[in-house]
Amino acid sequence: MEKEEWDNRTSPVEFLLLGLSNVPKLQMPLFLLSLMIYMVTVFGNILIVVLVVADRHLHTPMYVFLGNFSSVEICYTSTILPRLLANFLTRDRSISAQGCMTQFFFFGCFAGTECYLLATMSYDRYLAICQPLLYASFMNWKVCLQLAAGSWLAGLLMSTIVTGQFSKLQFCGPNAIDHFFCDFAPLLELACSDTTVLRLVTFIICFLDVVFPFVFTLLSYICIIAVILRIPTTMGRQKAFSTCSCHLIVVTVFYGTLIVVYMIPRTASLRQLNKALSFFYTILTPMVNPLLYSLRNREVKGALGNALRKNCGLHRALILVEIHQE
Repeated sequence: MEKEEWDNRTSPVEFLLLGLSNVPKLQMPLFLLSLMIYMVTVFGNILIVVLVVADRHLHTPMYVFLGNFSSVEICYTSTILPRLLANFLTRDRSISAQGCMTQFFFFGCFAGTECYLLATMSYDRYLAICQPLLYASFMNWKVCLQLAAGSWLAGLLMSTIVTGQFSKLQFCGPNAIDHFFCDFAPLLELACSDTTVLRLVTFIICFLDVVFPFVFTLLSYICIIAVILRIPTTMGRQKAFSTCSCHLIVVTVFYGTLIVVYMIPRTASLRQLNKALSFFYTILTPMVNPLLYSLRNREVKGALGNALRKNCGLHRALILVEIHQE
């Protein structure tokens, strides 16, 4: 088709999200599974945010970053799952063009913020383990808040640039997006106008938003592991590694699945695999993260135990007051 013909076509008013499966019998099980995952994700991450805010023992840079990370996970999941749940329940898979661009913008914004927060958290652990004498001066409250705010602003800026370029494209032909949310590659397949500028801008943004934080995180952990291996005692190595093991697992799972998803060619035979891996890193990972931090982190477990004991004590006190009044 010639470029002049493309320019005469108007972009579709709405798109059709094909979702995870076209099998009718799987819609209700997938709805229940997704609903359970969403509830656990939101509850677990809100719990971590509340603990970080409420417990003074967690008022340290490490847990401020963790609270921000959990907040991003809630937002990140909420850009995808509510829409997916509605699709399962109503069987209506249509999404307006504006709604699709909005979902794409917020998904990119929170994904970029997560990459920068992971890098920031790795820098915090690098200072704590490799430069412990300089930690207090290098990671003071001002720097901590600047890094957290900078992560959010960087994600917002990068997503604004890419979405701005994407919104200039013309879409023609079939309006079916072979995915369960409005992601970059499936949307790009539907574009019929020139995508050279968009691809160039996206390449630069991906380097700044994904590759740079990933390399920074990787180098931080190479230094951390090198220092840990030089600790003479087994107990010392275990104690040092325990402070960053949860974050290392989160980084490995997030970047591992992210790289595989965007490296796999979107051929017909691999699209279902692409969807499954996308489901893993966009939906399952945010659910697992609070479980990792709560089960493997002594301070978080201690804060949770203190909160439960306070609530139980308050509950018993209220019961005694009611009995006394009677």
